[in-house]
Amino acid sequence: MTEKKAYPLRISADVLKATQQWSDDELRSLNAQIEYVLRDALRKAGRLPKQKEEKEKKA
Repeated sequence: MTEKKAYPLRISADVLKATQQWSDDELRSLNAQIEYVLRDALRKAGRLPKQKEEKEKKA
């Protein structure tokens, strides 16, 4: 499992509210939803480290 790091996030109230609703709809915590959205965007942009992608393909 990868190491988790804490990071303070400043976010507008509207974006936070919409993200909280989305996470509730998908039965995720708000933190897990934010990480999911970021990871998906990084994957689509081809910006995830190659190591990570190769490990996921093998699993």
